[in-house]
Amino acid sequence: MSIPIEAPNEMISDPSNGSHTLVVMAKAPKPGLVKTRLARTLPVSAVTALYRCFLDDTLTLARSLRGVNVAVMCPAADCEDLERTLDSAVPVVPQVGSGLAAALCSVFAHFKGAGSSRIVAFNSDTPHLPTTILQAAFRLLDECDVVVGPTLDGGYYLVGARMSHPGLFSTDAMGTANALEALLTKARALGLSVRLTDPFYDIDEAADLNRLAEELQLSPGRAPKTSKWLSDWVSAGHADKAF
Repeated sequence: MSIPIEAPNEMISDPSNGSHTLVVMAKAPKPGLVKTRLARTLPVSAVTALYRCFLDDTLTLARSLRGVNVAVMCPAADCEDLERTLDSAVPVVPQVGSGLAAALCSVFAHFKGAGSSRIVAFNSDTPHLPTTILQAAFRLLDECDVVVGPTLDGGYYLVGARMSHPGLFSTDAMGTANALEALLTKARALGLSVRLTDPFYDIDEAADLNRLAEELQLSPGRAPKTSKWLSDWVSAGHADKAF
């Protein structure tokens, strides 16, 4: 369950006077290495351009929250490319190790070590995520050890904690329909309390992109660069190839 928040851009307060950090899990927009499942229905060049829009809109979303530090965590090999892509808009931090599990471990170890009192990590392919969900995640950390945002396909789009919990993330379940259950099982085994934000969807498959395109037609401001890319793609006569 989540806590509804009325003011989408209100300051997030912290009783402990520590800092809040929102971390975007990202990759450099390199052809053939991002959103590979979308390349089944879109050209690789188009997928790469679309991912860049996802990333830009996601960072705009993250930076719209007042009182929150924003950073990007990425594979070490992507740091230089991402720093150029983002043009110093936010700090880019290399993860330790490879894979998503290692990246999430790196997030909480690094930013807790840097003094953050509440840390929330979310993926770079939910540019349409409501700000209220991110705010709720930080607030839920007042009453639990770990907060998780479940996706509709059995994974999760967000995870937050107040400290690092070694062993929480399972390498075996990452990217599978059992990822959420595996995380909750690990949390229970470690004796950690967990709260959930509202279920949401990320953009992995053509059906997800179709749904996003339909929603952004009605509310393009939710992810303006993504919305424009999708509109331009259809206007260029690619509707029969899309999504």
